[in-house]
Amino acid sequence: MMPAKFNGLDKSTLAKRMDKIPSDLYVTCPYCKQSVYHQKLGPFQECPHCGYGFRLGAAARLKIVTDKFEAFDAELAVDPALVDDQYAEKLTKAKQHSGLPESVVTGMATIDSLQVAIGVMDSNFMMGSLGSATGEKLTRLFEEATRRRLPVVLYTASGGARMQEGLHSLMQMAKVTQAVTAHGEAGLCYLVVLTDPTTGGVTASFAMEADITLAEPHALIGFTGRRVIESTLHIKPPADFQRAETLLANGFVDDIVARSAQKATIVSLLKLSQGAPR
Repeated sequence: MMPAKFNGLDKSTLAKRMDKIPSDLYVTCPYCKQSVYHQKLGPFQECPHCGYGFRLGAAARLKIVTDKFEAFDAELAVDPALVDDQYAEKLTKAKQHSGLPESVVTGMATIDSLQVAIGVMDSNFMMGSLGSATGEKLTRLFEEATRRRLPVVLYTASGGARMQEGLHSLMQMAKVTQAVTAHGEAGLCYLVVLTDPTTGGVTASFAMEADITLAEPHALIGFTGRRVIESTLHIKPPADFQRAETLLANGFVDDIVARSAQKATIVSLLKLSQGAPR
């Protein structure tokens, strides 16, 4: 309750002054629930209490990981034949919210001294959902990497397959997997970083097919949501059963790497995979 007076100011004057205070100075960590002054998150947007990495858009992610980036297929979007009026409205809002035409950004990048093909899924675009254009961009990424004999680095962030596209969305799981397989058969390295959240059909396919699987601290990683599991199996899973730490303990993840250490770790692992001196 607001006091009648504070430092000699009456309630109405105090309310006007408080209205001018930004409401986003403090944020709540989704994992540890601690309140954090926004500047304490630092350039990597990491919770100072638990290390959780707050969700980043593709542009911010590329800025902290790559030294140089050149996008391709930048304007590739959903086939209009798959879009009805309701879906079109959702796509318009997603484009406005994310500043992107689709839920993944792909291209060629330099990380330290290494040339890589890189893809970054963006949860700001319809929760990073896997649609036909997303799958096509990822397929082309792996095909181009195979042609140029480059490793692939992929950051995943997704709520799963995009329901609005039905079977066309589900088909992307197999299509991208086929391109991943061809890339691997060519003797090339695929490194994935699982970020919060990586779920649904993305987890069921290319997110878990990499040669090297990293994850960010406390990232939510799974296929089916907790409520569906509870209602189907009639059990209550442990609170952390779909967190990166549990997946690491059970062999699904090779390592958990804080965002601030990812660039150096990726460079070291890719050099090792290519037999280059570290």
